[in-house]
Amino acid sequence: MSLPKSAPTQYLVRPDPDDPRLTREVGGLDQDGRSITASVTVERPLTLFLNGREIVTMMTIGDYPEYLAIGYLLNQNMLKADDQITAVDYDDDIDTVVVRTARETNFEDKLKKKTLTSGCAQGTVFGDVMETFEQTKLAPDAVLKTSWLYALLKAINMTPSLYLEAGAIHGCVLCEKDRPLIYMEDVGRHNAVDKIAGYMYRHGHTGADKTFYTTGRLTSEMVIKTVQMGIPILVSRSGFTAWGVELARQVNLTLIGRAKGKRFIALAGESRIIYDAPSGYAEEEPESLRRKGSVG
Repeated sequence: MSLPKSAPTQYLVRPDPDDPRLTREVGGLDQDGRSITASVTVERPLTLFLNGREIVTMMTIGDYPEYLAIGYLLNQNMLKADDQITAVDYDDDIDTVVVRTARETNFEDKLKKKTLTSGCAQGTVFGDVMETFEQTKLAPDAVLKTSWLYALLKAINMTPSLYLEAGAIHGCVLCEKDRPLIYMEDVGRHNAVDKIAGYMYRHGHTGADKTFYTTGRLTSEMVIKTVQMGIPILVSRSGFTAWGVELARQVNLTLIGRAKGKRFIALAGESRIIYDAPSGYAEEEPESLRRKGSVG
């Protein structure tokens, strides 16, 4: 399929749909019985170790394993912000990544409190995450101008990605005002979030003045992870779950869903939105994207 031209945006990290490791051409038939070739997303296992102990095996597209590993551990509270990572070793031959820290971690206690969530590939949250959730304070002075939101949606939609090339994948973008900064993709939305969390940790980015965008549903898991990263605004092209909305309202996270072209719905933290541009200011989303829809 033909891709839209790239937006004039200087990303720190962006998808590379031309990477031959991430997609594969597969032959098949269409609705009329004609031979076709389709581009499909590749997924592979990645086993994560923390200080020599096996934690989890994740299904992932395989790019940025270091950021994925660190972000996963941070979002599961197995790593704290003040933990010193001494090494991250990735072995492509055996699909393994090992994170080593200066001090011993207490991940075994956390594993006992593991709870399954609705994330693709069964993402997990832990009891102690929920215990501290109510105490989280998000930046009260953060704002989202509607002109910024419309610019972000257009820039992200114009960025070549696996989402546009092959589908069957989630995308997440860390943004600042009207500028997308870090665009990560993966087969599970929690993996894409964790890659961004890992990048933020490694490069010293804070979340207080950022907006988080996702192609996936606004579930409790997405809300929790966004709050853990200290990001006060969460936007999705997809819809909401009731618990996601409830948790967002609990901590005053600005929650915006069904954001496509000139349309969006805000169900929490509405006071941060500055309506500086009418909906007519934005363009409708291209028909090709509306047909593709969301991966959920």
